[in-house]
Amino acid sequence: MTIYFVAGEVSADNHGAALMRSLRVLDPELKFIGRGGPQMQQVAGAQFKNWIGDAAVLGLWEVLRNYGYFREQFRQTLNEIQESKPDAVVLIDYPGFNLRLARALRRQSQRHKTIYYISPQVWAWNRGRIKRMAHFIDLMLCIFPFETDLYAASGLRAVFVGHPMIERLETQKIDTHRDQNLIGLFPGSRSREVRKIFPVMIEAARRLLQLNPTLRFQVAAASEELAREMSEQLADRQAIEITVGQTATIMQRAFVGMVASGSATLEAAYFGMPFVLIYKVAWPTYVAARLVVNVDFLGMPNLLAGKEVVPEFIQHEAKPDAIVKAVRLLMEDSPARDRMISDFDAITSNLGGTGASERAAQAILEELQTGVPSTTR
Repeated sequence: MTIYFVAGEVSADNHGAALMRSLRVLDPELKFIGRGGPQMQQVAGAQFKNWIGDAAVLGLWEVLRNYGYFREQFRQTLNEIQESKPDAVVLIDYPGFNLRLARALRRQSQRHKTIYYISPQVWAWNRGRIKRMAHFIDLMLCIFPFETDLYAASGLRAVFVGHPMIERLETQKIDTHRDQNLIGLFPGSRSREVRKIFPVMIEAARRLLQLNPTLRFQVAAASEELAREMSEQLADRQAIEITVGQTATIMQRAFVGMVASGSATLEAAYFGMPFVLIYKVAWPTYVAARLVVNVDFLGMPNLLAGKEVVPEFIQHEAKPDAIVKAVRLLMEDSPARDRMISDFDAITSNLGGTGASERAAQAILEELQTGVPSTTR
């Protein structure tokens, strides 16, 4: 059997590669084709396209600026699927591209199964879309427990498999102690995020140092390229150390953190690092998002808890003085720290534990064994 994958971001490449390996354990004869990143390509082979470097853009303006590129990639993907005639198409996150692709594939009356892994967060910005999704997706694999009921209520078959992040983070645990003078900075994994968010973190760090000169700061850079960009922004390199590939280590050693909104917020919660959330984007992107997003919180720990566990400093509210005040509270107020860590434990305990990739692989193979797509039966 042949499975065509589509992943368009670094995190999706990680999850996709883990899923591929789990599928191979269950069925060594499976053939993998499609497009994703270097990790998926390593599992699938040279015929698998690595397009992550160009595909992983953030924000409305960035997408519009690269519209011609995405339109051509969309056309090529449709053609590749039509020519290869896979038994299933597995779409991993990346909703702006993948939801349109799923709809276009069903209009072509493709006879393959369309399976979505890392369910798109349409519950945050357009719940009415869920019912329409049931017409062109056969199976939704959910990573948060509350999602299955939302999809099932609209007639879309959904299975909770757990969050694949957990199995990766489990292997990154180390035996260490928290350094009371160490603050971790996590400005994001994309260049545009770093350019907006890192200067705010730098200024907050500078003001914290004025109040306590014994403090040290470690920055987790997602790549050597981002590390160079951040280094250019630093006037004083003595108190702020930039590291690459050390996110999990810093999250386990830092006493407090400043974290850009995204998957890193759940990682910080998993490792029990108290933190504040910071997020800034281009103003057109922010305004467009405000018009469609319908949730009370931005951070996933807060969304899962249904309350503000982590202080959020978003866009114009991301001011150094306010951030400094929140960080100092977490450093100096033991009850506030303990409450946040206790909430983190409750949140992460509901994410399914390890084995998400194995459960997702099993669900995919079971779906393939049912025959023709459910939406065409």
